[in-house]
Amino acid sequence: MNLFRFQSLCIAAIIIVLVSACTGDRIPGTSAMHPKAQIDFVKRQLEQDKAPFTAAFGILTEKADAAFGTSHHAVEDFAVPGFYQDKENHRRLSLGLQTDAIGAYSCALVWALTGQSRYADRALYFLKGWATVNKRYSEMDGSLVMSYSGTALLFAANLLKDYEEWNAEDRQQFEWWTRHVFRDAANSIRFRNNNSGDWSRFASLLADVYLEDTADFEENIRLIKSDLFEKIATDGHLVEEVKREKNGIWYTHFSLAPLTASMWVIYNHTGENLFFLEKDGASVNKALDYLLYYNRHPQEWPFFKGPATGHADSRYGFWPANLLEAMRPVYRSTAYETFVAPYRPLVYAAHDFAWVFPSLMPLSLDGYP
Repeated sequence: MNLFRFQSLCIAAIIIVLVSACTGDRIPGTSAMHPKAQIDFVKRQLEQDKAPFTAAFGILTEKADAAFGTSHHAVEDFAVPGFYQDKENHRRLSLGLQTDAIGAYSCALVWALTGQSRYADRALYFLKGWATVNKRYSEMDGSLVMSYSGTALLFAANLLKDYEEWNAEDRQQFEWWTRHVFRDAANSIRFRNNNSGDWSRFASLLADVYLEDTADFEENIRLIKSDLFEKIATDGHLVEEVKREKNGIWYTHFSLAPLTASMWVIYNHTGENLFFLEKDGASVNKALDYLLYYNRHPQEWPFFKGPATGHADSRYGFWPANLLEAMRPVYRSTAYETFVAPYRPLVYAAHDFAWVFPSLMPLSLDGYP
């Protein structure tokens, strides 16, 4: 080997080592639910005053502005009793986190779309509140509610990760909270094979993106794949969720929302597309079709007489319309389009946070025009 070739190989090896050291343990990007291409696309729609984006942005802004009128509700011990054991206190104690999380997310998203720093600063107020005050979670549903309501705090954090005014001390404290409280809560129940597992894995993925933890991110992918087709029957029903008597349709939505959101985060950060996985005829697409059909035809629901269904006046928002609005461009479904079109813009901004502003922030697997 001549000297020139030897030197060239050495230089190449050094470059590879340096690149690996800088990026090998990092998850590409930091946006989680909102890749830059999506943000830029929505900005263009707003500049051109296109429907339903303008109306949806108006709703988003209202929610962000409302966040300036409330103080954070962080508590040292997020102690939430089991819902079926103490519904009143479960809802009361959950509401503080839910209010703060949607406030932070709404403000962070307005900042991402407009660049107005006062919204970023207000989002950071809620992140700092939880990061400095909240030290643990407890009781039966502390971990679960942290997983399905705290997600919006991580939506905000990932949007704001490159915000220059987020000071180092506050960033460090939020990282501690994300690792030792939020993700710890999620990972403590992510082994479950029902909606609890779906929410906790989604929450954990969001934390992994913020923490740039590739190993744990990959573990969540493994878990999602490991029991996907134990959850979804060949006809499309969700095996564990239909057991919930009159709430079987609701829980089907409550499981599919974080599952599909997890797939979107995975796609954004790895390029791996799990939306079209199929086994023996079972698939997420079929589960969504099943959900839509029986939400429209509850009298045919085979598991319980008179099941609850989602509608425009539902308690927390119009489910499953928010989920189907998000999935419409993924599966190119005319049935989903027909169902959701009269109700745009869809917003689901209470209780649990996966597809919150689906009409404003559409998905694309083929790139944004």
